[in-house]
Amino acid sequence: MDEHEINAAFGTLTPEFMLDALDAAGLHGDGRMLQLNSYENRVLQLHLEDGRVAVAKFYRPGRWSDAQILEEHAFAAELAAAEVPVAAPWMLGDSTLRHQGGQRFAATLRQGGRGPELEDPEVLTWIGRLLGRLHNVGAARPFAHRLRWDSSQPGIAARDWLLANKSIPLEIEPVWLDAANRCLDAVQRAFDAIPGLLTLRLHGDCHPGNILWTPDKGPHFVDLDDAVSGPAIQDLWMLLSGDELSIRQQLACVLEGYETVREFDRRELALIEPLRTLRMIHHSAWLAKRWSDPAFPLAFPWFGTPNYWSDQVAKLKEQLASMDTSPPAPQAPEDEEYKFWDM
Repeated sequence: MDEHEINAAFGTLTPEFMLDALDAAGLHGDGRMLQLNSYENRVLQLHLEDGRVAVAKFYRPGRWSDAQILEEHAFAAELAAAEVPVAAPWMLGDSTLRHQGGQRFAATLRQGGRGPELEDPEVLTWIGRLLGRLHNVGAARPFAHRLRWDSSQPGIAARDWLLANKSIPLEIEPVWLDAANRCLDAVQRAFDAIPGLLTLRLHGDCHPGNILWTPDKGPHFVDLDDAVSGPAIQDLWMLLSGDELSIRQQLACVLEGYETVREFDRRELALIEPLRTLRMIHHSAWLAKRWSDPAFPLAFPWFGTPNYWSDQVAKLKEQLASMDTSPPAPQAPEDEEYKFWDM
């Protein structure tokens, strides 16, 4: 199936189908359900007859293989066994991944909470400690099937897809391609400049929306759907926001907590801007791939226009300048504009 066929088939996934699939897996609802916001997957909150509240995720076809999904599930189980607070998938029969009617799904216990108050230094330090513990588990063994974010390769793949599918207006393609190529060269130089760079299993999409906070238990992580192999800084930089002084103060708090449980290689700070650049290019390809899904034109009406691509050229040039500075000044993701992964 091509991207258009996948998006069309996924668009027909109804709540009725999802309820029937969950019931067949032994998750019997009591009639209360809520479809949750998710661009990439279909996610349903379901109150069960036994009193539990489940969150079921139906995976977009063609994005991950079964082996990749099961590897993510196994990582979540390892984290839960090490008492790192995450939402780990339940066993549904003999596996955490179920198939029905050509669709694949998993379920976890609902994890409540609100967004963390990242203006509070104690909150940042606490999150830093948890990330250190998560990375201790992540360093225990490698992923065999998940993607790697330790070179320019993810950006190259995104660039090549955009070009092959003629996603960029012809009048803008040459300047965008020139800016993208120069940025990707700079990204690769940044990775090559750190000999012996340690990569490990990561959350992969550790922006504030994937951290929930409860007053009694503090933070816990949700949504390991984008788990990858890469440097530790990938799970840290998206927590930072504000002006340069604020960012440096926040980073100091995160690392204060992190380094109580795990050593951090300060050379990785030079990868913040390269990783942001990969995110930008990859995000454009993600939107282009999903454009035949009716939800995407409604949610991202500005995408694909000449103005969008001209703005991307300008931003890539800014990234190139940022990567040429030393040391780089960490910046925050621009809200949801570059929501990492979900691709």
